[in-house]
Amino acid sequence: MNNSRPEEFVLLGFADRPWLELPLFAILLITYPMAMVGNMAIILVSKLDARLHSPMYFFLTHLSFLDMCYTTSIVPQMLLNLGSAKKTISYVGCAAQLYFFHTMGGTECLLLAVMSFDRYMAICKPLHYILIMKPRICILMISTVWLTGITYASSEATATLQLPLCDLNKLDHLLCEIPVLIKAACGEKAANELTLSVVCIFMLAVPLCLILASYACIGHAVFKIKSSEGRKKAFGTCSSHLIVVFLFYGPGISMYLQPPSSISRDQPKLMALFYGVGTPVLNPFIYTLRNKEVKAALGNLVRAIFASK
Repeated sequence: MNNSRPEEFVLLGFADRPWLELPLFAILLITYPMAMVGNMAIILVSKLDARLHSPMYFFLTHLSFLDMCYTTSIVPQMLLNLGSAKKTISYVGCAAQLYFFHTMGGTECLLLAVMSFDRYMAICKPLHYILIMKPRICILMISTVWLTGITYASSEATATLQLPLCDLNKLDHLLCEIPVLIKAACGEKAANELTLSVVCIFMLAVPLCLILASYACIGHAVFKIKSSEGRKKAFGTCSSHLIVVFLFYGPGISMYLQPPSSISRDQPKLMALFYGVGTPVLNPFIYTLRNKEVKAALGNLVRAIFASK
């Protein structure tokens, strides 16, 4: 192995504030199963309830699956980091986490934009919705989203792993993340910082602008709906999606659209806790509490389980 690449990394985490480790460990131990159960419930009801076999819930199923993979790629490592004295991860494990975590993150950025397009077509172009959002088109869109996310993660992670570390194996973080590895690297890294910023403009800023433009059109169309029940339903569905958008994009933009060298010491750790744990836990509750169709489907599923018993 190249001398500039250590066999393992030491993840410092909150080593300077050990009193934080036990509370964070307990919080993660509670929220991680909640995120898994909540997102699994969304996937199950979307598949089992025939009334939810529509493009909106097709994309929501993929969002829940992404959230499950997203949080699984980092939370087990965080739990090991916080719950033991040995806070290390192998070089291979770090590289795998880097690829997996950023694949899920990049894919979710684009998926949220696709979901906003789906809502735009359903509300602003209802007569064309069935013609455009066919199952074949939806599968093509989701395949493109996944392929783009994988391409982004592969290129950025590979470029980051090529940076020399000069025998430095300590990362001031809870996990392996591209900006933190760039910051820890030695030598010339301006090109990596510039590339990361440019790519993240296309992965974060452009989709967010498209989402906001879609919802500006949706808001204009909703106010034209004469039925108060129709307006309420449209606002309920769209507000749930907008809340998820801001919860996801806010931390992502603050972390990735600035040079890694300017990132503060605690920012990566707090952001990782928020978008790696907070968002996957909150998403199922947001979609469930604000969506009558999902609540009804969950109720039917629970009743069916108890009836079978």
